[in-house]
Amino acid sequence: MTLSQLPTISFKRLDTPEEREKLRVAASEVGFFYLVDHGLTTQQLDAVMTVSKQFFDLSEFEKKAVAMNRSAHFRGYNAVGGERTGGAVDVREQFDWMNEESAVVALQASWQTLIGPNLWPTNLSELRSKLLSLTEQQTRIAVTLLRALCESLGMAADALDGTFSDAPYTHSKIIKYPGTTASTQGVGAHKDPGYLTFVLQDQQSGLQVEYDGHWLDVEPRAGSFVVNIGELLELASDGFLQATNHRVLAPEPGVERYSVAYFMAAQLDSTVPVLDLPAEMKEKSKGVSTDPNNQLLSHVGENVLKGRVRSHPDAAKHIYVTPQAHQNGT
Repeated sequence: MTLSQLPTISFKRLDTPEEREKLRVAASEVGFFYLVDHGLTTQQLDAVMTVSKQFFDLSEFEKKAVAMNRSAHFRGYNAVGGERTGGAVDVREQFDWMNEESAVVALQASWQTLIGPNLWPTNLSELRSKLLSLTEQQTRIAVTLLRALCESLGMAADALDGTFSDAPYTHSKIIKYPGTTASTQGVGAHKDPGYLTFVLQDQQSGLQVEYDGHWLDVEPRAGSFVVNIGELLELASDGFLQATNHRVLAPEPGVERYSVAYFMAAQLDSTVPVLDLPAEMKEKSKGVSTDPNNQLLSHVGENVLKGRVRSHPDAAKHIYVTPQAHQNGT
């Protein structure tokens, strides 16, 4: 399959067999696609981008007041240098939030450190309301999309519902990529640990997807989400669906790039089942990818924590887990 740009899927047409077939092809052959007609207005998305920029324009003192190393749950702000991918520093600032929950008092496993409250700046109240509202709406879209994807694989729509019920684990971040000549790595090549990822881009290019041994530019499309398949779906489909490597190139000096990323997983205490796909799909399955530096774990909490510890080793030092903990699955 030759590819010059990502496929496009219409959310409002997912109830048709034709669109679900397009979804199956996009998910299994590329692992990335544009999602349009999702119901969120341009005004809503622009408002999120505006408040995101307002956060990054806060003083260093204000941003560091909600720094990730002040959280016990991998939430909050990271300055440039606070994240690594492939062992190299990512040239980006970011602010992370997840499900708003009470912390586990007596930890039974390291992955339970992911459960807890978010950090929010005190003098930008609009940030919390707009970002949590976006997450709520994206979760509704993601659940519907995941169910349509299950149907496209010949499964019941609710084949994976038991892993997330009405409350999937979600993780989101607003991101600023400053222009630089110091490095080309905005964020290095990686795969995402959950079921589905949505990315809202501004008008600056930089996102790239690995396809057929080459890097494909994912050009911004106003009002769309860029959606990609995560590791949990690769596990659930025994490799028929593949989590796809992707990266972001740092912009040139004088240019800034902003994006909002949303990651949907299952509930952290669940284990992802292997779906009994139709025979013709099983025959095409590539099997779950093996990478000594990135073992795919079917226990959701362990797989998510693995990614957080690897990306944020400095923050991990301030938390119950250590950078070595995930290697033992504890």
